[in-house]
Amino acid sequence: MFSKSNKKERLDAEQREQYEYARKRIKQKKGLMTHFIIFLVGAILLLVIDLVLKKGHETLMKDWSVWVVLAWVFLLLIHVFNVFVTNKFMGKEWEDKQLEKLKKQQETRIAQLKKQAVQEVTVDEVKAAREVDALQNTPVKKNAPNQLPPESK
Repeated sequence: MFSKSNKKERLDAEQREQYEYARKRIKQKKGLMTHFIIFLVGAILLLVIDLVLKKGHETLMKDWSVWVVLAWVFLLLIHVFNVFVTNKFMGKEWEDKQLEKLKKQQETRIAQLKKQAVQEVTVDEVKAAREVDALQNTPVKKNAPNQLPPESK
């Protein structure tokens, strides 16, 4: 009875995680398609303004729109690379692996620090115990030359 509900909750969490990841990917691809459509409309508009209407030839260089479109193509290619290549290699699985790796490193470091703290505490306890033993086992000599003189009244 308990295992079924626990399993169901885990499946629900996994399904929800997969759903969120799918939504994120769809949003990225939709943004890329929007960028591409805006690029097409903008490039055609820039080329019409430059080549047909001959605007900007007086103040700018000839065929300025070609350079603007080429720069925009470069930015669009960066966007494509980001969505399809980078996300494939550094996607959800990569993030999970990195998270697990960092968790293991932290756990190892915490274990080392705990071990070091226990060793330091143990060393301090041993020193304190030796000092107590030394004080208890040392006989106090009367009229010892290294002791302070008695107080005068």
